[in-house]
Amino acid sequence: MATTIESKDQLTAYLASGCKPKDQWRIGTEHEKFVFCEAGLGPVPYDGERGIRAILEALSQETGWALMMEGDHPIGLKGERASVSLEPGGQCELSGAPLEIVHETCDEVHRHLDAVKKVCEPMGVAFLGMGFAPSWKLAEMPHMPKARYDIMRRYMPTKGSLGLDMMHRTCTVQVNLDFASEADMAAKFRTSLALQPIATALFANSGLIEGKAAGYASYRAHIWTDTDADRTGLLNFVFEDGFGFERYTDYLLDVPMYFVRRGGRYIDAAGLSFRDFMRGELSVLPGEKPTMEDWEDHLSTAFPEVRLKTFLEMRGADSGPWSLICALPAFWVGLLYDDEALGAAWDVAKGWSREEREVLRDEAARYGFKASVGGRTVREIALEVLEISRAGLRRRARIGNMKEDETTYLDPLAKVAKTGVTLGEQTVERFFGEFDEDVKRLFDACKY
Repeated sequence: MATTIESKDQLTAYLASGCKPKDQWRIGTEHEKFVFCEAGLGPVPYDGERGIRAILEALSQETGWALMMEGDHPIGLKGERASVSLEPGGQCELSGAPLEIVHETCDEVHRHLDAVKKVCEPMGVAFLGMGFAPSWKLAEMPHMPKARYDIMRRYMPTKGSLGLDMMHRTCTVQVNLDFASEADMAAKFRTSLALQPIATALFANSGLIEGKAAGYASYRAHIWTDTDADRTGLLNFVFEDGFGFERYTDYLLDVPMYFVRRGGRYIDAAGLSFRDFMRGELSVLPGEKPTMEDWEDHLSTAFPEVRLKTFLEMRGADSGPWSLICALPAFWVGLLYDDEALGAAWDVAKGWSREEREVLRDEAARYGFKASVGGRTVREIALEVLEISRAGLRRRARIGNMKEDETTYLDPLAKVAKTGVTLGEQTVERFFGEFDEDVKRLFDACKY
């Protein structure tokens, strides 16, 4: 029987239930990728012999993972501890298992990508690792048969001009990390939130739109600035004294709803208030109060740069090549899972004002490493933060099969930061130079 919500204390307690001792902290990596047809280079539709549905069914047979259904439609796969899901435009996402060390999460990424390549290569289908679809128009993007996405498609254009682009033409990689206590959560939240624009520059990989230069190192990051201000952004209250689980609960209660699930169907509640729902005054379900499952659903409809559930999600990075999928968890684990590194990382950002943080968010998306804050360039800050992360990982001393510690995964980030040119900017330069504006050469260079 689902637990009915009677008070705000239950919601706060749900978030607090994520607290766990350090020896139980885990690393959960998620990454999205575009699916395209090798012949024609267009996005893959849901139906058809080479469609998303056929890929999911074949991948289920290959991996033994169970198909997840919505009505008659497969919409994902469920493994023992991980899953595959579909984003609105057919982007394929692996939600990884909670693992102990970065080596394990990187092995998981490799197993997954090997499996999808084995299934898809005979179909003439491949996967693209970029933060924004570099050549497709919004009208070309397929729509996945998930009812929650239909609700979002109707609502998004009322709240910003780029929400539909976010849904259909972006891909990200993120890592989910644990905390020990309310104070530890707050310290990790404020530090990672302040440094999220630095991660945006380090992982920037979306400089093209419809075959033209977007004018941004990370156009994906820019899209989030004009999607829906009610549920996005830097959450400046996180930096206030006394921030904790209750304050984040209040924020979530003020985020407008999208939907309520009942009996396997999605009820459109877009724009309505969860506070009204708790009073039994939700217009689409009069007299009914929410359950904890409704609260879990609602938590997933807020999209700040760092998101709190019963863990913290780092959300500021573009999707990219294999090496950078592995680099993201290494970067944040090094900073947040070592007390000395966490303190040093906060020292880097603690002097920035609210206005400086907001400007940095915008300028890191546009200018990448050339952006600046507090009299320093993002490149300088990125190199310093990478060294802090490296020291944190070195102190963790988690050794993999190749007898290396987790610092090895930071090497690609250090390499790009030293150049001062983001991957997104490098890709634009190659597209208009070396590739002579040939989309096939671009896709061949950026596919998995």
